[in-house]
Amino acid sequence: MKRKWIKRIIGGLSFTSAMFIFQACYGTPQDYGYDILVEGQVKSQSSGLPIKGIKVSIADQIQYELTDKDGRFSMYTEQVKNLKIQFEDIDGKDNKEFLTRDTIVTIDEEQIFLDIKLEDK
Repeated sequence: MKRKWIKRIIGGLSFTSAMFIFQACYGTPQDYGYDILVEGQVKSQSSGLPIKGIKVSIADQIQYELTDKDGRFSMYTEQVKNLKIQFEDIDGKDNKEFLTRDTIVTIDEEQIFLDIKLEDK
């Protein structure tokens, strides 16, 4: 009975060790590219006030951010020559409705600040 118990403990420790080694080698994504910080503020073109709840997304990526109560957003993305960023009103009539806007940014620095103004629908 005691041998069976010891055998189970050693087997469990061996399996756990193998899983840790697998995670260290294959389970963690490796990112060796340079990242840049894209941040900014979204305001209404007509009133000049910040807009909350605008979806800021980078084209061809799943990544997106929503603007906060001050209309600000901030995200890191991989560095490419030209970056297409989309600004989309997804909350509908909660704080007016705004037209979707696409912006193409040429990257020449490690940090970009965008001051975006959206038109009312």
